[in-house]
Amino acid sequence: MQKKKIVLIGPPGAGKSTVGKALSKELKWEFADSDRIIEVKTGRKITDIFVEDGEPTFRGIEEEVVLELLNGFDGVISLGGGAPINPKIENVLASADYPVIFLDVTIAQAAIRIGFNKERPLLLINPRQQWISLMSTRRGIYEKLATQTISTDSKKPAEAAAQIVNLLEINA
Repeated sequence: MQKKKIVLIGPPGAGKSTVGKALSKELKWEFADSDRIIEVKTGRKITDIFVEDGEPTFRGIEEEVVLELLNGFDGVISLGGGAPINPKIENVLASADYPVIFLDVTIAQAAIRIGFNKERPLLLINPRQQWISLMSTRRGIYEKLATQTISTDSKKPAEAAAQIVNLLEINA
């Protein structure tokens, strides 16, 4: 049987986790959120790992968790915003035989959704400018890896999930 896998990528505030949950519910597939798995596996918040151990330590843990998911998990996978920037993860996604969906969002919508709170370690200082900077670095990679791109601006998670199902022509 063919693997059933959809990977969601995008910046903080795009709705990867909430759309992923809605999509998995609609498709009746399993759901995995790489950031949540990292927190469960380490017993620590991602922010704490960043602050106490540094970004390189976090990225090492993230690489291990994400590669495990991409190679062994069937279902909807939500990746942390920086995961696709890792060359090993990028290579796996670039050669994937499953859909990689870029959930795009404007800064105005992202700001409303995440409020640039302290749970976003890369957005701790000057969050608006940091988000813009992250997107200027990451957008090209997101676009290159995506088999489809949808905007989540002004969409409820279930609406974005339905759009993905329609785009991929999946019988839910």
